[in-house]
Amino acid sequence: MTDPIRPPFPPERIPTTPEPDPRKAAQGIIRTPLDRAIAKAANGVAWLVFIAMTISVFEVVMRYVFHSPTSWVHESTVMLIAALFALGGPVALARDKHIRVRVIYDAVPPHVRRWLDVFNNAVILVFCIGMTYAAWQLFFRATHDPSGVISLERSGTSWNPPFPAFTKGFILFAVGLMAVQSALHLIQSLRGRVGARDGEEQ
Repeated sequence: MTDPIRPPFPPERIPTTPEPDPRKAAQGIIRTPLDRAIAKAANGVAWLVFIAMTISVFEVVMRYVFHSPTSWVHESTVMLIAALFALGGPVALARDKHIRVRVIYDAVPPHVRRWLDVFNNAVILVFCIGMTYAAWQLFFRATHDPSGVISLERSGTSWNPPFPAFTKGFILFAVGLMAVQSALHLIQSLRGRVGARDGEEQ
């Protein structure tokens, strides 16, 4: 007869899952030395958000407290945010943080996944090369007049800075960098190499 107080069998031990490291999860998958350099540089580039916020607060204070609005804050903020938006592409590609649908990828065996990686990286490379060519056309027209003489495109406002040309330069740099990244990723996929996960060193 069993003791009614004690259970007949010892309770099963349920293994506990360790809490993931948020910093490593944010780092993502680092596949090449170039990806690692871009991921580290992103920590410094992210401070552009703080600069944009600071000068925006400055504009609000000057406009509504001192009744002396600035002519440069709005355009400077737009350029900074545009630069961050453009540079976010290489950072997301470096950390393998682009949004993707993995229904088919997770359902196939590893050797099929390798060829899916090759196909995916090849498509990304072709897309980035096309975007780089288009960005170069935009950048050239924004930095040269029809005769070919250097003449930076300006905003046309009272301050009239050459920020449109700078912004298109950021876009050209970003998509060109992504083309180089995707070419390196394609080479790794063809060699069957896998990058480090969760921010671990290769």
